[in-house]
Amino acid sequence: MEVMTNHGFRKTIKYLRAFIIISLLGFGCMMIVFLGILGYAKILGAPPLAVPQSTLFFASDGTLIGESNSGQKRYWVPLEEISPDLINATVSIEDKNFYEHSGFDYKRIVGAILADIKAGAKVQGASTITQQYARNLFLEHDKTWSRKLHEAFYAIRIEMNYSKEEILEGYLNTIYYGNGAYGVQAASQFYYGKNASELSLSESAMLAGVPKGPSYYSPLESLENATKRQGIILNAMAENGYIKKETAQKAKETPLTFVGEHPHKRVEAAPYFQDAVKNALKNQLELDDRTIALGGLKVYTTLDLKQQQEAEKQIQETIASESEIQVGFIAMDPKNGYVKAMVGGRNYEQSPFNRAVQAVRQPGSTIKPILYYAALSSGFTPSSTMRSELTTFKLDDGKTEYSPHNFNNKYAGGEITLAQALAVSDNIYAVKTHLFMGAETLIKNVKKFGISTKMDKVPSLALGTSGVRVIDMANAYSLFANGGKKVTPTLITRVEDYNGDVIFESNNEPEKVLDPAKAFVMTHMMTGMFDKKLNGYAKVTGNSLIDEITRPYAGKSGSTETDSWMIGYTPQLVTAVWAGHDVGKPITLTAEKSYAKRIWVNFMEESLEGKPVKAFTPPKEGVVGVYVNPENGKLASKDCPVRRFTYFVAGTEPTEYCTDHLDHKKDKPKEKKQETKDPWYKKIFNWGA
Repeated sequence: MEVMTNHGFRKTIKYLRAFIIISLLGFGCMMIVFLGILGYAKILGAPPLAVPQSTLFFASDGTLIGESNSGQKRYWVPLEEISPDLINATVSIEDKNFYEHSGFDYKRIVGAILADIKAGAKVQGASTITQQYARNLFLEHDKTWSRKLHEAFYAIRIEMNYSKEEILEGYLNTIYYGNGAYGVQAASQFYYGKNASELSLSESAMLAGVPKGPSYYSPLESLENATKRQGIILNAMAENGYIKKETAQKAKETPLTFVGEHPHKRVEAAPYFQDAVKNALKNQLELDDRTIALGGLKVYTTLDLKQQQEAEKQIQETIASESEIQVGFIAMDPKNGYVKAMVGGRNYEQSPFNRAVQAVRQPGSTIKPILYYAALSSGFTPSSTMRSELTTFKLDDGKTEYSPHNFNNKYAGGEITLAQALAVSDNIYAVKTHLFMGAETLIKNVKKFGISTKMDKVPSLALGTSGVRVIDMANAYSLFANGGKKVTPTLITRVEDYNGDVIFESNNEPEKVLDPAKAFVMTHMMTGMFDKKLNGYAKVTGNSLIDEITRPYAGKSGSTETDSWMIGYTPQLVTAVWAGHDVGKPITLTAEKSYAKRIWVNFMEESLEGKPVKAFTPPKEGVVGVYVNPENGKLASKDCPVRRFTYFVAGTEPTEYCTDHLDHKKDKPKEKKQETKDPWYKKIFNWGA
């Protein structure tokens, strides 16, 4: 028994000795690694405490058009120009042992781990000010171990080579306070309208709480949340010996006034366009706000400076200074969807709301080309005729009635062709067409044209009573202009990161979605708004512009009680203009009703000056052009006083000659045999005639 006991004791001693040796070896290896890290950090020397770079924005020709609002570059202030109260408040809430530790607060780390384990989730952070500053100096904010190790190593290098004052100064000048304010100086000016050196204790405690969550603790977002955190910070300052409890209580009771505006707004080229670009960087490229603002990106855009300046000039010169009318403007290249110019309002500083991409307004008759494209697939042709007269339609339930009206309550009192109905914007023809095809037809086609806003299934949809965005309408008309290829509105062609590496490049490959023949027939019909040969009971809607245009255009105007539109194009450029009141107030002045057309024609003429005059070229197959009498859509004889060359989808061109103007003493021209029975669309709508 004694022998066995001695044997067990010796065995225990053996294991204990082995454990101690292994522990010493492990500790020695850890010390070697630790000393190696410190030695390597010392060899590398002081890391450059470079301020994150501004993001640069370039026009299509490479011209710099804007720079992100970099608080670090413009608002960096030395530590002595920062309120001591703000410094003490920040240290108290973010890292109370900042002046004692060497970059890592191990006691705090252990406490955070225990708190997380107890809660079963991550509820407490342990990053010191040095670690946070190291993180701010890294562009990558992904939650990977690689990034965390780099951050830790960077924190070691910072602590080894810089004083606490230098670290604190850098941290306070790079931390994000929300609303585009990076650094205490920008934040002080934004929230309080004063310099960081002038902040009171109460203001400092409130501001120090914002970085934890700008969208949650900003007093402009939630004064309640901000006030609660201010109280926590004031209590922490008292506990840490920076202020007395009585002073903290007095500061809590001090009322504060907030400004909420940057004092040095700098409006650069195309501010609405630049806002849209930043939004695309965030939503399409999924870049975070900090990377967009301070990531040192180079963003190459589609903006044409000449066309942008021309758009802004025409809007300023056309709309009377005393008018309350607002405007939304988009110019696009129909071949690839590149947005060449964008104006979202008359004054960006007064109203940064972008009416070109954000506002949803009724398009009026500018929706009709999409309706009539669908009609071409349902058997209609440019020569299809229907009666234009005041009509009351009974709807599906047999009780509800709908009575659309033409502009100025003028009607042909007889039959007109589709081509003429489009040119003079006859509403009766449009509603009859819409009801014949069924509401779902237009709704489906609107989606095909890239319009995503909700369309109401009602008869008035044919007259543009469901809202759309200006940029979507410009894109929809691009499909007509490019022969039926779907493109996407594009603002950015390429993005490079701070190292010059390409992180995005546009690859907007057009996709065929429309029948090229029908798309071209629609384009040719839309040239009719500028053709006096289509004058009838009313003049064509582009009559006031005819003497000012110097090249072929296709387009459509539109108006509702509250909205005025003009959308038109050449093969090189599509431009959409909306004008109206933000509040949907009726447009009553005659001059204001013409603003959209005036801006459009002046812009198109000036921006295309010196560029080749391009005609709309028909596809190689699928269309046939013939001379017709525009009054009745029949083949024109030599006796017809007006003959208009009109394109049709092959096989749908008219075969009957016009006999209204024949000299009966002479032989009639030979005609192909044609049945005299009424076509289907006349039978359908005889009840509504």
